Amino acid sequence: MNYVLFFEEIDRHSLPTVGGKGANLGELAKAGFPVPPGFCITTTAYHHFMEDWAEMDQWLDRLNRLNPEQLDEIRAWGQKIRDHMLTLTLSETVKASIIEAWAKLGKDYAYAVRSSATAEDLPTASFAGQQETYLNVKGEEQLLEAVKKCWASLFTDRAIVYRIKNGFDHKSVSLSVVVQRMVFPEVSGILFTADPVTGHRRTVSIDAGFGLGEALVSGIVTADLYKVRDHEIIQKQIAKKEKGVFPLAGGGTEVRELPPEFRQKQALPDQKILELAELGRRIENHYGSEQDIEWCMEGDDLYILQSRPITSLYPVPAVKDNEYRIYLSIGHSQMMTDYMKPLGISIFQALVPFDEDTAPFPEAGGRLYWDCSSFLFLKPVQRKLLQSTIADDNVLALKKVVQCEDFQRLAPKRGVIRKAFGTVKVMLAIYRKIIPRLIQIWYWEDPNLAVKRAFATFEQDLAQFKRALSQRTGAERIRLILEHTNRVFYTIVDPLAYTYAGFIALPVIKRTMKKWLGEEWDASIQKSPPGNITSEMGLMIGDLADAARPYPEVVRYLEQAEDRTFYEGLSQVEGGGAFRKELDRFMAKFGMRAPGEIDITRVRYKEAPTMLVPSILSHMRSNAPAEHREKFKQGEQEAHEAVQALLKRVKARGGARKEKKLARLLALYRNTVGIRELPKYIMIRYFDLYREAILEEARTLVETGMLEQKEDVFYLTLKELIALLENGLKVDEVTERIRSRKASEEVYRKLTPPLVITSEGETFSAVIQNEQAPPGALVGIPVSPGVVEGYVKVVRRLEEGKLNKGDILVAPYTDPGWTPLFHSAKALVTEVGGMMTHGSVVAREYGIPAVVSVENATQILKDGQYVRVDGTNGYVEILDEKNE
Repeated sequence: MNYVLFFEEIDRHSLPTVGGKGANLGELAKAGFPVPPGFCITTTAYHHFMEDWAEMDQWLDRLNRLNPEQLDEIRAWGQKIRDHMLTLTLSETVKASIIEAWAKLGKDYAYAVRSSATAEDLPTASFAGQQETYLNVKGEEQLLEAVKKCWASLFTDRAIVYRIKNGFDHKSVSLSVVVQRMVFPEVSGILFTADPVTGHRRTVSIDAGFGLGEALVSGIVTADLYKVRDHEIIQKQIAKKEKGVFPLAGGGTEVRELPPEFRQKQALPDQKILELAELGRRIENHYGSEQDIEWCMEGDDLYILQSRPITSLYPVPAVKDNEYRIYLSIGHSQMMTDYMKPLGISIFQALVPFDEDTAPFPEAGGRLYWDCSSFLFLKPVQRKLLQSTIADDNVLALKKVVQCEDFQRLAPKRGVIRKAFGTVKVMLAIYRKIIPRLIQIWYWEDPNLAVKRAFATFEQDLAQFKRALSQRTGAERIRLILEHTNRVFYTIVDPLAYTYAGFIALPVIKRTMKKWLGEEWDASIQKSPPGNITSEMGLMIGDLADAARPYPEVVRYLEQAEDRTFYEGLSQVEGGGAFRKELDRFMAKFGMRAPGEIDITRVRYKEAPTMLVPSILSHMRSNAPAEHREKFKQGEQEAHEAVQALLKRVKARGGARKEKKLARLLALYRNTVGIRELPKYIMIRYFDLYREAILEEARTLVETGMLEQKEDVFYLTLKELIALLENGLKVDEVTERIRSRKASEEVYRKLTPPLVITSEGETFSAVIQNEQAPPGALVGIPVSPGVVEGYVKVVRRLEEGKLNKGDILVAPYTDPGWTPLFHSAKALVTEVGGMMTHGSVVAREYGIPAVVSVENATQILKDGQYVRVDGTNGYVEILDEKNE
């Protein structure tokens, strides 16, 4: 058995034997990078050390049952395990192997003894700092004691919690120990081969301080910061360094005060900054990914002490050429920033019929982006963008992009019109259909018939497509879906035209009011507009609550119902039949909807009716019977009165002609603004037909053994599914592809997608400046006016949406699936959004204040905080921390 391996015997494939840190050090040493010599005590030695511990399996089983919040239990069990491990003795064979390797490297040297876990320094989870390190270890006894302490550190509180949060079984993780000859550096630090803050891939970021690197890692000292791009130092931030960590003569380390002349001295000379940056680039090229590197300098020599992947960087969309590109998140605009499975990505990409060469919707990290470079490179677009005062997170972020250094330097100056032509051509094809209808609606049609006309034809088209799907099977059926996705936009021309009419009417009305009356827009005019299909879904949730309210057994059943037996169990309780009748009415109209519904792979209400339960129960707690319908009617009445009062003032000042002109504009706005939700509703209705057909084909593939379970089809694209059905893909190939994509999903789900990312990896957000906000307030975009105070309720997933009446709803985003919560919410705060995104429009219709694009709102704000939401000026002020 190998209990010890020298660095020269190790490479990146040795992870099961020597852990992540040891494997990386061996890889670096083998590749010729300047790594101090050393050896690894293998995981075999660890298992040999633990094998006589009879209670180990039982204790680890107990750890595996804990969750991250059970800190007292974690602390107690961790201490118990560590204490016991330190009482165990090393076997003579393990001990002899360690002493022999130590003697070979040199007994007179001091050593760094570091833990190296098998679930450490991985591309998907770094585990950095979870186990212990012992520096300046001298002599045999100190070395053996440090080894045991390293093994025991596998069960520190932080290591246990980290494994639980990242889904690692405590039994599956082993520990190797790295023993490395100590370097006594004058300067040390950390290097990132990509900027860890902005994500910029061509920027090397270096932290540097005097003494050992532990001073930086432990936070004892603020380090110098240097940034290098394209072999040039672009930033130097010299910190005041008052302390450092230094070795003691007899072993161990101590914290010392630095001499005054060192405290504001540049730790690393310019020449060494550039040399170190180049060394970092070579290591990155060797591994093929961005690296987080520990380094030090002794005399004039640079040494590498560790290199691991940077796991926090968001992936850059794939670029076919080497040109500078800008990508805008589609998920932020669609109010769904969660991970999307490959099938959902491929269907969304197919919605607009672009050629392969001009396809503008690349995927990155399981999210969709729009390659908006072709437009941004056009000078007129840049000027319009910089002059814009639109309250929108996309606009605010893109303004920052066109002003950044990379854009000014790398954006092409020639051929930009030709590059934009492909995208413009497709958009013109769509608008050629919409604009004639828009002109007809604007000038000639009766606005009061808008809702009726918009809803008139799509049910017939859906039924026709459903029949066509039922007449096909296999690859032919999926090919029909693929062909249809390219034409979806043409099926919603009328609703889109009405939507644009409403968008255009609003600013015209605002300018007219200002010109004729000197008045600002009256927000009451937009309350409870007709034809909003999403608002109707919220009202029908209220109807479901009212249907359940008279039957206590139905309410009790809903509180503990399961999807698998939902309808069967409902039929067995008193009032279940009456509630079922109302539920069937809801499902017929909205059963195909769901949170995150733009991803076809998301489970729908009709498949998981318990998703509706929190909204139903919250509505019952927060609203009186029929209150939701009465509130909607009250909004209609308030809007009607506001319109009539406005027209009366216009007539008094400008006469009947102006009154008639404004009356048409107001009727046009009122009767079209609600239709903005209809195009998405129609699209989701088609998605429902796609989903049912695809799952039916998936069941056949399961029966023939080509898929393990029907949901595995979600990890294939439409074209891959067609190939599979035509036997163009082998089962083994499909199985491996699905396995790989599931592994990627685990990583990508944890990442927060940036609003904008460039081909250089640089990210941009809509950071908002607001001089009217009080000090310490969270600022965002004001999208629905009014000021209210109330208690925060953070809802990260709709299934957790249990609001009390008057709560301030704080969410990452809201799409149509969240609409039921608006009946209980007193105000809305979201992390993404703009003036015309879903939550903003619905908040205005409901007459509740809303602030969107509030960065990290769901992390900063906590349940029970008492806050003031100012939807007029765009900020959230925390007033106190008390609970209601």
